[in-house]
Amino acid sequence: MDSLLINQIAVAAAMGLIGAVVFAAIGLVSGTDETTTLAPLTLLVVLLGVPPAGVFTFFLAGAVAKHMTHAVPTALLGIPGDTLATPLLQDADMLRKLGVPHIALRKMVSGAIIAAFVAVPLAVLFAVMLAPFGQAITKTAPWIFLCAAILIAYFSKGRWAAVALLVPFVVVIIALQTLTAKYDTKLSISYFLGIAIGPLIADLFTVLSPQGRARMARDKVQQFNLAPDVKGWSGYFPNPFKVLDKKQTRWTFTTAAISSATFVFSPVAMTVVLGELVGSRIKHAYHRLTTVLAARNGVTEATYIAEALIPLIAFGLPLSPVAAGPAAPLFNAPPRFTVDAATGQTHNLHNLLNHWEFLGYGLLAVALAAIVSYPFAMNYARRAALFVSRRVSHEAIIATFVGLIIVISVWEGALLGLLVILTMGLMGGLLSRNFGFNTGVQFMGYYTAVLSVPALIKLF
Repeated sequence: MDSLLINQIAVAAAMGLIGAVVFAAIGLVSGTDETTTLAPLTLLVVLLGVPPAGVFTFFLAGAVAKHMTHAVPTALLGIPGDTLATPLLQDADMLRKLGVPHIALRKMVSGAIIAAFVAVPLAVLFAVMLAPFGQAITKTAPWIFLCAAILIAYFSKGRWAAVALLVPFVVVIIALQTLTAKYDTKLSISYFLGIAIGPLIADLFTVLSPQGRARMARDKVQQFNLAPDVKGWSGYFPNPFKVLDKKQTRWTFTTAAISSATFVFSPVAMTVVLGELVGSRIKHAYHRLTTVLAARNGVTEATYIAEALIPLIAFGLPLSPVAAGPAAPLFNAPPRFTVDAATGQTHNLHNLLNHWEFLGYGLLAVALAAIVSYPFAMNYARRAALFVSRRVSHEAIIATFVGLIIVISVWEGALLGLLVILTMGLMGGLLSRNFGFNTGVQFMGYYTAVLSVPALIKLF
C-alpha cells in the first residue's frame, strides 16, 4: 500500500511539474486563451491514460503557473497575457507609463502565489460543506444546468442577448447530434473542442475573406518598449510577503478568500468587482495601483482554483464557467470520464479522488507551480518577454494547437468529428465576438442540450 501511494505521488509530482513548465512558458505568449490551451492539453493527458492524481496536478499546476506568467506580457509589453489578464491591463499600463513596470509585475506575481496557497484549502473546505447536498443536486442536474446556463449567460458581457442565444445554440447542437446519430457516431469531445477554439476558427475564416482580411491588416509592425530590469532582493527565490507590504498582503488574503467561496460567477467579473472594492478603499494613487494589481491577480488564481475544485469535489458536475470550460476534461472526457446525460450520474475525478487527496495533490500542484513560475517571473521576466516578442511565432503556436485538435477530432469521429468542430467553432466564435456569448456560456449550452433538453422532452 505504501509503495502504491509513493508511486501515485511520484506520478502526480511529475505531471504537475510538466504542467507547470509547459504553461509557465505558454503564459509568456500574449493572447493565449485559457480554454484554448489548458483544455485541449488536459484532455490529451486524460486520453493518454494518466492516473487521476496526475491529471489533477497537471491541470492545477498548469492553471496556477499560467496565471503567474501571464503577468509578464501584461505588465512589461502592455498586452494581456490571456483573457483573465484583461482587467489588469489598465492599472499595469499606468505603472508602465510611470516607468515602473517591474514593480507592477512583482506585485502581480506575488499576489498570485499567496492567493493560490490560500485558495486550495478554502476551496476544498467549501466543497466539503456543499458535498452533503451532492446527491440531491445530482438528481436535479438537468434543471440545475438549465438554471446555471441562464445565470452565467446573464452575467456575461452579452446579458439578455446571451440568454436568448442559448435557444438557437442548443438547437444547433441537438441537430448535429441527430445528424451524427444517423451514421452511428456519438460525439462529445468534438463539441467541447469546437467551443474551446471558437474564436480561433472564426479568425481563420475571417482571414479567408477579402473584407475580413482587409479589416485585420496592419500597416506597420507593432512595437514594444521594455524598461530596464531592477532587482531589489538577493538570492533566487524572493519572499512574496516582503514584495507586498502588510496592507497589500491583507487585501490579497481577503479577496482570495472571498473568490474561493464563489464558483458560479464569471472569473473576469470577480476580478473586476473585487479589484474595484480594493481600489475604493485606498486613497494614495500609486499605492492603490500596486495593491489593486496584487489583489486582482490573486483573484484570477483563487477564482480559477475554486471554480474547478468546488464543483469537482462536491458534485462531480461542471457547474461553473471554469468547470464547464478549461476544466471540462476533469469532468467529462469519454471514455475515461463521463457525465451521464440521462441521470446526471458521474464517473470522473469526483469519484476517483477523496477530499484529502484533492487537498494534498492540490497543494502539491500549487507548490510545483510556485517553484517553477514564481522565481522565473521575478528574475527573468524581462529577458523572457524580449525573447517571446522577438523569436516566438504566434502562427506556430496556433498551428500546433490546430494540429492537436484535428488529431483528437478525427480519432473520435473521423470526418464527422472534424465537421462538428468546424461548425461549432465557427458559430461559437462569431457569437462570442459579436454578441458577448462567451465560451463559458457555450459550454453550459452544450450541457443544457445533452442533459436538460432530454429531461424537458420527457416531462412534456
